[in-house]
Amino acid sequence: MIARRTALWAGGGLVAGLALGAGALKWAVGRNGPAVLNTLDRIAGGAGKAQVAVRAATGDHPAQKLIVWTLRSGQGAEPRPVMLFVHGGSWKRGDPDDYEFVARAFVEKGFVVVLAGYRLGPDGVFPAMVEDTASAVAWTCENIARHGGDPARLTLAGHSAGAYNVVMTALEPRWLGAHQLDSRIIANVVGLSGPYDFLPLDSESTRAAFGHFEPPELTQPITHVRADAPPILLVHGQQDTLVKPRNTCSLHAALEGAGGQSQIRLYPDMEHRDPLIALAAPWRLRRDIVGFIADFARNAGHAVASVT
Repeated sequence: MIARRTALWAGGGLVAGLALGAGALKWAVGRNGPAVLNTLDRIAGGAGKAQVAVRAATGDHPAQKLIVWTLRSGQGAEPRPVMLFVHGGSWKRGDPDDYEFVARAFVEKGFVVVLAGYRLGPDGVFPAMVEDTASAVAWTCENIARHGGDPARLTLAGHSAGAYNVVMTALEPRWLGAHQLDSRIIANVVGLSGPYDFLPLDSESTRAAFGHFEPPELTQPITHVRADAPPILLVHGQQDTLVKPRNTCSLHAALEGAGGQSQIRLYPDMEHRDPLIALAAPWRLRRDIVGFIADFARNAGHAVASVT
């Protein structure tokens, strides 16, 4: 089973050909998993033909930044579809620079990729994290064409807390409306292991990020479901104990019930970080997640078979 080979995030083995022991890998991942994935991705040959095109600020805070990745050889005559990816980290940690492996994976699939940051911790409590994601979308719409991207083919994607950010940005029109943008500018959305329906607030991270806001229901993506939302693909591991799979299942059911377009892909043996691990080499060479997401992003509104 594909998912069984993803357990290296927990440090339970060795990467073939890498001179890094299981104990060292476990320690390193515990300190900064995405940065370790980045290193393994480069060592395993994931660098490919991708390069950084530009770094930009979307606000005055150091975390309000983004990085645009493109093909090293140039974009060619036709504009490419765009993927804006937002990292996770319980709204208290994370850096776009540690997610280069995501950019490399999807640049190879024909996308211009934007890795977007947002304020974290006390500086990033609701709604700051959503406001910053909307700001990154606005920057992308205004500037991505000069880097070979097509702003009319924009996918928002995120993992964990980042999945929350992009889904909220897409579902609730006020966030993009603050930039005089209509949410219909988003072609589609991809959420990996995301929290979308997590009341009551029963963890330190959710209380810190959302506990101050009243009424709490307004902080929940499921509250903002609407029929004309962009098509959404939801990916989740059924062994996820950090963000329960019911978040994905509830949002999918609510979107379908409202007449929206939602697709769900559940992996029976995956846990919280496994869908993200599958975006890094060497794992992405043995899995279908990168290709599946890329196909969905290129074909908004087209049927893609679900796995349950």
